[in-house]
Amino acid sequence: MEKRTVNPWKWQDERSYSQAVEVKNVESTLYCSGQAAIDPDGTSSDQDMKSQLEQAIANLEKVIHTAGYECSGIVRLNIYTTSTEEFWPYFPILQEWIARHKIEQATTMLEVTGLFETLKIELEATVVK
Repeated sequence: MEKRTVNPWKWQDERSYSQAVEVKNVESTLYCSGQAAIDPDGTSSDQDMKSQLEQAIANLEKVIHTAGYECSGIVRLNIYTTSTEEFWPYFPILQEWIARHKIEQATTMLEVTGLFETLKIELEATVVK
């Protein structure tokens, strides 16, 4: 697999994403449904944003690893949150996770009026190998 990021500017670097990611010679692609703070028994979290973000990241990692992929193969990460204002103080948690796995991804973040049940954040990824 060959991966190339396209960044005509530098400002996105501080925000931990790329403007575009080109991928060639891919062996396979995994399209992950949005992962949120849902326990293994299917119970949606009613915890704070920080706790929900940490659990959403853990759940996304579990799906990716269970499928036989690596987090470093994430090329697209969509973030859905019910409150960008509530999310921003915890954005460094996501940035640290991205840096730890050396992820280079295109990202879209959307503030939505609601997510399933009591959820505040959802992470949706496309992963290649």
